Amino acid sequence: MSDLILLHGMEVEALIGVYDWERHAPRPLVLDLELSVDLHAAATSDRVQDTVDYAAVAACVTALCQREQPQLLEALAGRIARALLAEFATLTALTLTLHKPGILPNVRDVAIRLSRARSSG
Repeated sequence: MSDLILLHGMEVEALIGVYDWERHAPRPLVLDLELSVDLHAAATSDRVQDTVDYAAVAACVTALCQREQPQLLEALAGRIARALLAEFATLTALTLTLHKPGILPNVRDVAIRLSRARSSG
């Protein structure tokens, strides 16, 4: 059984899109993160050092979204996943849903979901 840390509805802005009209200004995006972490130590110690710091995760994602300028949601999600797995040693796997609201008429948002695990290798 895997323990999870959940961050739902994280709002960020990114310059993202395939079409010229999308690339004039940053667009709002919404992320949902499921972070697989062994929470036994933190549950016992009550120390943030024994878990994944939620604020540090949010800061990492925000900085990456401000810095990167991909065309595709898929590319940005992949970069976020790689960055989080590289930055947080206790993170064993993650699932990321990345929403791009208001991009299509009559559609609340489009979204992609990907899952990545730390390679054992």
